[in-house]
Amino acid sequence: MENKRAVGSRYEEETAAFLQKNGYRILEKNFRDRRGEIDLIAKDGRTLVFVEVKTRAADGLGSPEQAFTPAKRDRVVRAARAWLTAHDAWDRPCRFDLAGVTRT
Repeated sequence: MENKRAVGSRYEEETAAFLQKNGYRILEKNFRDRRGEIDLIAKDGRTLVFVEVKTRAADGLGSPEQAFTPAKRDRVVRAARAWLTAHDAWDRPCRFDLAGVTRT
């Protein structure tokens, strides 16, 4: 049985590969700041995309989307603000995506 961190890392890598196949450019993986973290930061054309990857077992409780709580959302937003400041990128369009993965 894989540990939770290993499972998460595996699906973050798979999500990054999926995004790249669909024309995204991955800028950073696992950005961490004292205010929060972001699994993937990518570019979709000119738009910066902050991606949270949530994984749940098919027989588990709740969906990946349900695991993205308001508190987690707030930490992602705070981390995105830190990233935008560190990269002087406040003038760039951006969005937040949630990649929900259900393991079978």
